[in-house]
Amino acid sequence: MSSTLTENVRKTVLENGLTVLTKEVHTAPVVTVQVWYKVGSGNEEPGVNGIAHQLEHMMFKGTLNRPIQFGRLFSALGSDSNAFTSYDQTAYYGTVERNKLKALLVLEADRMQNSQIEPEQLASEKRVVISELQGYENSPEYRLNRAVMQAVFPNHAYGLPVGGTKADVEKFEVEQVQKYYRNFYTPDNAVLVIVGDFQTANTLETIKEVFGKLAKRVRSEELGVRSELAVSVAERELGVKSKNTFTPSTSLSTPIVLREPGAGRLLQVVYPLPDANQPDVPALDVMDYILTEGRNCRLYQALVESGLASEVTASVTSLRESGWYEVLVTAGSKQDLKKIDSVLSNAIANVAEKGVTSEEVEQAKTQLTADVILSNRDITSQAMRLGNDQTTTGDYRYTDRYLAAVRLVKPTDIVAVINKYLTKEARTVGFFEPTQKRITEVGDKPDSAHTTENFSPGAPVLFSEVMKYLPPVDSATDALLVNNGISAASSLRDASRTSLLPRGDAKGDSAASSSHRASASGREDIAQILPQQFKFTNGLRILLLRDNSTPTVTLSGHIQAGTEFDPENKAGLADFVAENLLNGTNTKDVLTIAKVLAERGASLDFQTYREGVHIEGDSLALDLPILLDILADVLKNSTFPLKELELHRQQTLTDLQQELDEPSEVARRVFVQSIYPKKHPLHTFPTEESLQQIQRQDVIDFKAKHYRPDTTVLALVGDFDLDKVRSLLKNKFGNWEVSGQAPTLKYPTVSMPDKIVSINPVLPDKTQAVTYMGCTGINRYDPRFYPALVLNQILGGDTLSSRLGAEVRDRQGLSYGIYSCFQAGKNAGTFVIEMQTSPEDSTKAIASTRQILQQIHQQGVTALEVETAKRTLISNYNVSLANPEELTDRILMNEVYELDKVELHSFTDKIQKVTLDQVNQAARELLHPDQIVVVTAGPSVLVEKNQY
Repeated sequence: MSSTLTENVRKTVLENGLTVLTKEVHTAPVVTVQVWYKVGSGNEEPGVNGIAHQLEHMMFKGTLNRPIQFGRLFSALGSDSNAFTSYDQTAYYGTVERNKLKALLVLEADRMQNSQIEPEQLASEKRVVISELQGYENSPEYRLNRAVMQAVFPNHAYGLPVGGTKADVEKFEVEQVQKYYRNFYTPDNAVLVIVGDFQTANTLETIKEVFGKLAKRVRSEELGVRSELAVSVAERELGVKSKNTFTPSTSLSTPIVLREPGAGRLLQVVYPLPDANQPDVPALDVMDYILTEGRNCRLYQALVESGLASEVTASVTSLRESGWYEVLVTAGSKQDLKKIDSVLSNAIANVAEKGVTSEEVEQAKTQLTADVILSNRDITSQAMRLGNDQTTTGDYRYTDRYLAAVRLVKPTDIVAVINKYLTKEARTVGFFEPTQKRITEVGDKPDSAHTTENFSPGAPVLFSEVMKYLPPVDSATDALLVNNGISAASSLRDASRTSLLPRGDAKGDSAASSSHRASASGREDIAQILPQQFKFTNGLRILLLRDNSTPTVTLSGHIQAGTEFDPENKAGLADFVAENLLNGTNTKDVLTIAKVLAERGASLDFQTYREGVHIEGDSLALDLPILLDILADVLKNSTFPLKELELHRQQTLTDLQQELDEPSEVARRVFVQSIYPKKHPLHTFPTEESLQQIQRQDVIDFKAKHYRPDTTVLALVGDFDLDKVRSLLKNKFGNWEVSGQAPTLKYPTVSMPDKIVSINPVLPDKTQAVTYMGCTGINRYDPRFYPALVLNQILGGDTLSSRLGAEVRDRQGLSYGIYSCFQAGKNAGTFVIEMQTSPEDSTKAIASTRQILQQIHQQGVTALEVETAKRTLISNYNVSLANPEELTDRILMNEVYELDKVELHSFTDKIQKVTLDQVNQAARELLHPDQIVVVTAGPSVLVEKNQY
């Protein structure tokens, strides 16, 4: 597989210059459509920094032919659509059921040449972009990176932030954005990528019909934008050497030092590298794996194991005109950045001087290759790789050539590239030194004014209005869709979150849209069958589903050992156990475990949630026995070495400091603790004091008490023989002993507040505010669960087409992202709305949100909204089952909740049967606009302005 990623890809160039890449993948009845424009922030100059990103947002605002928010059209089509801006390209992508391919093509062709960029819409979306940028500015890492990159590339746009700057965005004029659009959004500057279940010949005819009529345009020089870059790309694709070259700056002799509010010390080092087409790139990537991938890597050993740092990450960036190697180190508590920098430099110099072993190189090559394979199992990812390769390097076959070159990398090549690129003379260093800051709270403000402004949220856009502009879908509707009661007119989803992927919650805990990802991999028949279920005598439950579409296996597991069991004075204990399972067993130390996994390119991870520990793993199919061997060993025989526990404690304390510097984390904590009283299982959060209280014996005792086969479920989907895997599991886990009864918890009933509770944690000098608002909710077994899903989809399940998204984000431009969610597990969770706003807009956004809640609570929703939401959820669900990770998690959580074994397929029927009356009853019973907790974390301006 690693050498045939592009084996059946076909490249076609239309007469108007549009490059088309098609790849048939008949493993699920879905298809992804992506349009990549060969223009990004790398085309910009100071003064117009961010114009590519601004235009990306405007491309969802409608066209001359379809003057309607495109997010609503994508949602009605059932497309998981999004977009992003990068240095070298801007891309738009959507994944749909196969009968909607032409409709998606029609929409993309329409906005390629007919997008409307109107003054009022631009003004609104500029506010959204500024809110997005303010969110980035909240991060010390972002601010440090921006300063360092400007020093590395002072005379090239690679040194500018991709999203732009507030100062430049505020100055954008309609004419500027329109001219940028005319110059770059043309078929001869674009790549159309289609991957999935379609017939190439027929699809190419459709593409010629839809896109072939779009004419090339003669580009005029536009204000402040380097239009010749697009020409240089065309030259490169024709084999002409680009004239648009540059040389990065010489490194600064002293570090760049930022002394600003923050929570932890950071070190960033950037080395300039060659462009993606240069022959040293494969060796540089292998070098990166040797230096920073896994517990055995050189820099982890030098910096983290020594206690100097809590984390070290790095990445090679290979772009059209240049590249760079970036190393980021999070300092340990009270550690000196100069000392860390010295140790880092010495560690790299030591590699150059003494070389690397053949074993290290082979392991890194295996990991790198496996990562490429495992990251290309779904069609969206496959199309992404083709689009990126074509627009960055001019060759969609780049990854095949790249992997072939990786296989040839030798130890001497690693030394050569270090000596060539990672020299002290070449690097630019940045230090982030946090200044002292204090977090304060303002709580229980009097509810003197529910609303200080009248925003008059308009009536929702009628579905008939959406349908007027929706292209027709193929009349030959798939049997799968018919079986689920979906009309050919509309469907799906949580779509088109422009540049936004909302924060997810715990596995299986969300009654919002069933997935935030909808990509496709797996087999079409998987959607029609059920996994085989087994239960061992020790109580361990196993679910197996064969999928031979790729030579890989996805593992998902759940253990009832979540944070709900944390003692109040030792909050963080459950996470301590999960995070240290891989740190040693009776027969293997931490480095041996890491090495065994790394040699196969396999991954295994444990994440703690409120109701359990989620196990995530994947590997190539041949390596499944090794993955299961490690899993069984750590679950049964983990020893929790004291040295590793202390190292983890210091890392966790550093992480906690950083979390408490993030408005989103502070808002979430205060929100949850304001709903659930002390002694409630959900009230407890780790603190510095509680983490210091945890002893090794506590970890051993917790693990012995809560890690049991009778509270564990494992689900596997992949390319394996069912009988052999069942036998293997029996051999590895059958002797996992259990004694006594499993621990249980009873959640106390939580009453609603009798008025609005408003709390404003103040984080000085933050540029973006984050608001959480909501109340207690329902559990997974509540008869209102399915109506609540439909209600939530209408209210806030989609950032652009929901009631909240359409009003607060799209019309008023008050929030970069806003969404709602019913968190529903075995026990009752919360109903929550989360939004990010500029501090000066938080009052308006909260007031408008409450008004929408009031409107739906009192007046309900419409029958057309219910039908649209149901179709959206059903199509979303069908598409998500084609992704192996989504499918495995769904199988797992259905078993964890002990739902009917046919829930995997009856879910859509239950959604289909939801009625308007049930949804409106849920709105009356579950939405309480006057009895909610509202927490807004951000700068102190909020204290004065948030009166609603």
